[in-house]
Amino acid sequence: MRSVAALFLSLLVLATLGLAGCGLLPEESDETLAWSADKLYSEAKEAMTDGTYDKAIKYYEKLEARYPYGRFAQQAQLEVAYAYYKQSEPASAISACDRFMRLHPNHPNIDYAYYLKGLVNFNEDLGLFGAISDQDLSERDPKAAKEAFDSFKELTTRFPESKYAPDAAQRMNYLVNALAAHDVHVAEYYMRRGAYVAAINRVQATMKTYPDAPANEKGLAILVKAYDALGFKDLRDDADRVMRKNFPNSRYLDGNVDDAKSWWRLW
Repeated sequence: MRSVAALFLSLLVLATLGLAGCGLLPEESDETLAWSADKLYSEAKEAMTDGTYDKAIKYYEKLEARYPYGRFAQQAQLEVAYAYYKQSEPASAISACDRFMRLHPNHPNIDYAYYLKGLVNFNEDLGLFGAISDQDLSERDPKAAKEAFDSFKELTTRFPESKYAPDAAQRMNYLVNALAAHDVHVAEYYMRRGAYVAAINRVQATMKTYPDAPANEKGLAILVKAYDALGFKDLRDDADRVMRKNFPNSRYLDGNVDDAKSWWRLW
């Protein structure tokens, strides 16, 4: 019995030493360990130029981790957000933008952080050239559009002289139209359900919030049909008169609100 116990103990010791030995094997070498901050930054920039964004992200994150107080750290935090954006990782890009804005609210490039955050949300669902499907943009969840609008508004309000402000203003105009079209689409849904009062309320709120949006043309047509369905002749005539005055050539004047080409179709 003692020999069996001794043998078992010997095997246990050997197994323990074997496991310990595994931990003594050299880890995979990291070529960047001896790199300076300048070297990491230049390699990250080169990776960005080459379009190898995953490599750029790795270098930027190593740079910030090893040299958090160096002159390249802040720039790396901003540029990694763009790298995530180009890598099609919008959640990580937005998180990086938020982090940069929180840590460096007075940074000279803070306007770009707001612009980039807006751009990420804008292209997430509502890019001018990013959606070539048959789905109407107004049918999509407006969350990204609203967040993009807020970022662009913050940029144009706080930094009106920013070189990014003109483009942000154009995108804001587009987003206003998209948000108005979304509300009109909801009003159409109410009409199909026979919820005429809900449709009227939605259109009226939309016209008040987005008075110059192209979607209001269809909104007025919905008002005419909803008032007519409820038997409110005076209100129906008022809405019809407003529509004819503002959109005298509207294809909705015949009462059909389903066959017109949506405003957002740019091609």
